[in-house]
Amino acid sequence: MAENGTDCDQRRIRMSKEQHNGNFTDSSMLSERKRREREERLNIVLWKKPLVTLQYFCLEALINLKEWTIKLWRRRGILVCVLLALAVLTAMYYIEGAHQQYVRYMEKKFFWCAYWVGLGILSSVGLGTGLHTFLLYLGPHIASVTLAAYECNSVNFPEPPYPDQIICPDEETTEGSISLWAIISKVRLEACMWGAGTAIGELPPYFMARAARLSGAEPDDEEYQEFEEMLEHAETAQDFASRAKLAVQNLVQKVGFFGILACASIPNPLFDLAGITCGHFLVPFWTFFGATLIGKAVIKMHIQKLFVIITFSKHIVEQMVALIGAIPSIGPSLQKPFQEYLEAQRIKLHHKSDSAVPQGENWLSWMFEKLVIVMVCYFILSIINSMAQSYAKRLQQKMYSEEKTK
Repeated sequence: MAENGTDCDQRRIRMSKEQHNGNFTDSSMLSERKRREREERLNIVLWKKPLVTLQYFCLEALINLKEWTIKLWRRRGILVCVLLALAVLTAMYYIEGAHQQYVRYMEKKFFWCAYWVGLGILSSVGLGTGLHTFLLYLGPHIASVTLAAYECNSVNFPEPPYPDQIICPDEETTEGSISLWAIISKVRLEACMWGAGTAIGELPPYFMARAARLSGAEPDDEEYQEFEEMLEHAETAQDFASRAKLAVQNLVQKVGFFGILACASIPNPLFDLAGITCGHFLVPFWTFFGATLIGKAVIKMHIQKLFVIITFSKHIVEQMVALIGAIPSIGPSLQKPFQEYLEAQRIKLHHKSDSAVPQGENWLSWMFEKLVIVMVCYFILSIINSMAQSYAKRLQQKMYSEEKTK
């Protein structure tokens, strides 16, 4: 009897070992397959497979359009209310009356705010890669207002949206009368709208992780999979990147609202992880979005504004140009285009809109324009590549599910 019991125990141990080895083999094979499929998807780009990439992009766009149409149809009550509101607003816009002055004012403010909110969303949401709209649009806008304020000794030029160029007002002002707070107030609306747009762009990772946790399904997102792997190997994490991610995750999870606020209030490339963490641990929406909105649109935005305004204040700019001229050999040749650009800006600020403005293009402004064009083109290409790779992943998942059913 004892021998039979021993034999049974040994058989159970052998079976459990075989099962464990089989599961380990299956897991390693699955991870290897995922790695190969990821490499195949990454090769679907316009400069390697242009025809396949364009075909997959069009098919993915059609699928997304179909999904959005179905979602809108399910919420057709809300859609009808929105359409009725738009019809009322359109009628008010075209009917003549005393209200037109308010309509024109609201129209100007609405489009100006929508412009900066849209740029903020593009900077944050990514769609494959972020369009760095602070460096390309908001930063130069704040810099130009700062330079104009110090040159005009006033911020009483037209309210945004500005005409083609900022013109100094006719009023007499004393030298040095401009204050830092006046410049901050002048650009506060567009800066806060841009920050609000970046906060809105952080919502997709939150909703994706929240939906995955509530449904129990594994989401079709690599960042979420990396997040779950990080949680599994939290104790054995050694490299700096993993420890930084864990620090963000622990701060958000344990501190809550103020942890999210702290992460959102500083330039933080790991904030997407905060959104995934909040969604995974079912942090309430208004706790996450409220802290993110305050952090990005108020605190971080004022820090960034102060940095740009101080950097482009009159005496700092003059010191930087002087330092460029002090570089041995190449200094004077580098200094000249900066001086020409600043002088051209001063001349433009003191010309009226109906008078002739000196024509001429500085190579610095030419380079910046080309940089903006290159960045926008790269952003569009990244969207096409990302959507094509998403369709390729659909095909791979469909093939995998068909293999499992056989």
